[in-house]
Amino acid sequence: MSLLTNASTALEAGPIYVREQGQLHLLNGASSLKVTTGKPKSMRLFQKGFTVNLCIEDGDKPSTCRTDHIVFTYTKEGNLRYSPKSLFDVVLAFIADNIQHVDSLIGFPEQIAEKLFTAVEARKKFIDPSTSTMALFTFGKAYGSLVLQSLCLRERVTLASERLKEIQSFCGLKCLDLSSCKLGDDHELLRHLTSESLMSLTTLYLGDNGLSDCGLQKMTAPVRVLRRGLGNLEVLDLSGNPRISSHGMLYVCCFSKLRALNISGTGVTPSCSSIQLIQSKLSLFPAGEPLEEFQHSCCKTEGWAEQVVYQWERLCERQHEKVGCRTVAQQFYGVNKFINLDADEFSNTEQIKEAVRLQFHRKPNQDLPVQSPMNSTIGSSKRGTDRAKEIGCSSPPAKCKRAELSLDDWDVLNCY
Repeated sequence: MSLLTNASTALEAGPIYVREQGQLHLLNGASSLKVTTGKPKSMRLFQKGFTVNLCIEDGDKPSTCRTDHIVFTYTKEGNLRYSPKSLFDVVLAFIADNIQHVDSLIGFPEQIAEKLFTAVEARKKFIDPSTSTMALFTFGKAYGSLVLQSLCLRERVTLASERLKEIQSFCGLKCLDLSSCKLGDDHELLRHLTSESLMSLTTLYLGDNGLSDCGLQKMTAPVRVLRRGLGNLEVLDLSGNPRISSHGMLYVCCFSKLRALNISGTGVTPSCSSIQLIQSKLSLFPAGEPLEEFQHSCCKTEGWAEQVVYQWERLCERQHEKVGCRTVAQQFYGVNKFINLDADEFSNTEQIKEAVRLQFHRKPNQDLPVQSPMNSTIGSSKRGTDRAKEIGCSSPPAKCKRAELSLDDWDVLNCY
């Protein structure tokens, strides 16, 4: 009975081959043994024409073919060659696709980070509003000025408003040009200038932005009280803001490291007492010729994100063209009539007929005024005496009054 079961199981299992003395024998059960002579017949695991497609499940598309991990090249004969990418490129592409989920890049080499930034840019992650802010913040937090060290937004009002969150994610900027952006005193970008991420800023252009003394008060409050913010500023352009008066120069004097200042086209006149205040507290003197620092040629968008900013600008131009065409059509058919307000009506309510050039600079052989960060109020009288001796006054000036904090100052300080 057992022999029959063994024979039946052997037949069900298929042919069984046994090699004896160099020859292959076919064993069918226990009773029959056929000896095969000659060349054995080969058996194929797969039929001819069998192919394999490499697929990966991706959400609702379970059979999406992936070819980004394969490099296609041609041989000398013109045949197409398939070669796999390196593991580094595959991993780099995976991280670039999921850059919004990366917590931190601190500690990664700069060479790898630059390649990763290029890969993320190629996937248009910096244009998508859902991923651009988080991705730029991750890169900026780890590499600072390498991502962007200089940003020029001159006369780009739409770009400064639509990409405000992305602009705020840049850390370590050294030069920033916001001329003719119509910011006003309450714009969020002007408030961002007082944050810790822009403490490295050395050059700032704020010409023609509708600023007043109130705006300067808010912008300088962290520097005057907390010794934070724009304390490292060296070049400041405030030209074209007629609402800035001589009272606003009291706030500007807190920038002790200034070496160039432009207040042309403001409410400050050459005969004003603020000129003497600038000379005494900042050691800046009127320049006989226009300074190169205010030619706006030294501030250009530079860094890894240079092309990203240009892509933002192109998108804003396209949207502006669409809105312009729609506005022309509506005006033509009389659907809506728009009243075009002058941009100067918002920013500059008072116009100066003839703008007097008032540019100040530090002499080449002149040193920075020394100010200790600690105990500034205690040693104010000593510094006043030393400054009076440098100027040549016979008697020391009166004691400096302590800066009184207004409600606006407290509002700014409460943000920290």
